[in-house]
Amino acid sequence: MTQRHLFSSAKAKSYGVFGFYLLMLTSLLHPVAAGAADITQQLHRPLNRSVGRQSRDEADSLLRVAEQQYASGYAEKAVDSGLQALDIYHLIGDLKAKSLTYNLLAKAYIELGRFKEGEDALRRRLAIARDTKDFQSQIFALNNLGTLLLQAGEPTAAGNTIQEAFTIANNVKNIEGEGLSLSNLGLVAARLGDYNKAIKLYETALAFRRRTRDAQGEINTLNNLGDAYLAAGNYADTIGTYGAAMRIAKTLGDRRNQLRAIDGLVTAHTAVERYERAFDLLQQRLIIAQELQNLREELNSFESYAKLYEQLGNYPTARNFYERAITLSQTLEDNKQEIFLRDRMTQMLRSQKPIIK
Repeated sequence: MTQRHLFSSAKAKSYGVFGFYLLMLTSLLHPVAAGAADITQQLHRPLNRSVGRQSRDEADSLLRVAEQQYASGYAEKAVDSGLQALDIYHLIGDLKAKSLTYNLLAKAYIELGRFKEGEDALRRRLAIARDTKDFQSQIFALNNLGTLLLQAGEPTAAGNTIQEAFTIANNVKNIEGEGLSLSNLGLVAARLGDYNKAIKLYETALAFRRRTRDAQGEINTLNNLGDAYLAAGNYADTIGTYGAAMRIAKTLGDRRNQLRAIDGLVTAHTAVERYERAFDLLQQRLIIAQELQNLREELNSFESYAKLYEQLGNYPTARNFYERAITLSQTLEDNKQEIFLRDRMTQMLRSQKPIIK
């Protein structure tokens, strides 16, 4: 097997689950906070007298603050503000507001890597939705719970949970919920290695998402579909699908999904030896990362450059990019990444064949 085939095969396999990790807030994966109190204790701790006098307006204000803190990247502060709001909503018996607050807390906990607490918050939201016969909230709570279970390595439980969401959405003719559920069922199929099934689910999900003009949902599903095509070795459809995702993401200003699409395109173009296009895309990637002043994404861009130059046998340039990536890993104080990059560079240098003159 040639070096190119080895490269494309390995990359294709790795991209089979790539969409799943980028979907979650995923993906993204942090250690659970040491000594974290059980969410049940936090959510039902004794109320002090001052809280009892607070009005609904104060609770609404706290929830808005929590949403702003989460959006700004301060998940820990969002949890604190959200729990304060939840105390008041619990006191006045506002189930709808409690459901919204549980949803925010779940996202914040997941962002912090506190998955058990995130799951508990989602289950509480789901219980309220069932009690109040709020079918839309049930659909989205089940989907969120399913993707969390998938991230936790429980694909069967995740599939059953998301299938329940799809059944509800189908029964009440909720097109948005059907599209979301089908897309997430595609993630489950991809996680289980059934890429043909995943492709069919994603393609069906796209039709629903386009019917509701859900551009953001369409981007996510397109990127997932690109991952599945890539894993299946269908490079022509891979390039077309990621390209569509990249264009929509650029129009919406969704830089995260734009970067994700570019990464998939770089891998696909490299696999079919379209190196010039791959380098053009990497240049776009680096520019976006620098405009965002996102050092992590700059590091990822340098690493991608290094790998491509290494594959092409241009070791001096590859080493230069590895060193630039290492410098950023030191700035970010990411010791694990620094060790990985140094090891990768060392292996590359050892594998070089001496030039015989």
